[in-house]
Amino acid sequence: MPHLIVEYSANLEEAVDIAGLCEVLRAAAAAHETFPMPGVRVRAYPAHHFAVADGDPRHGFIDIGVRLRAGRSDAVKRDATDVLFSAVTDYLAAAMAKRSIALSLELRDISADFAPKTGTIRMYLGTDGPDGGV
Repeated sequence: MPHLIVEYSANLEEAVDIAGLCEVLRAAAAAHETFPMPGVRVRAYPAHHFAVADGDPRHGFIDIGVRLRAGRSDAVKRDATDVLFSAVTDYLAAAMAKRSIALSLELRDISADFAPKTGTIRMYLGTDGPDGGV
């Protein structure tokens, strides 16, 4: 893992290239030593029903949740959070200059005891690793 999950208000689809946002997150995560590249997964879901701030339908939001296997120090997690958030804020700067967007990101630990995993991605990438093939 990690899983990067983007939830966003559907009214942003014309203002923000969401597929591009996913790629920015993927590239930033894959380039950072904290995130094992073969395990990086990014996905985005629009919220078609939402209410923001004072209810003005022009407001929008992007909320990014990062789920990461536990065991890293707070300093490592802080650095990873900063790198991802910086990449996203850079990518969204033009859109945020033109419209009201609330942006948030949260990194959460996943307990290995309660999150089994398996997969064959590493086999197809030609890499091996200690985490069972994911």
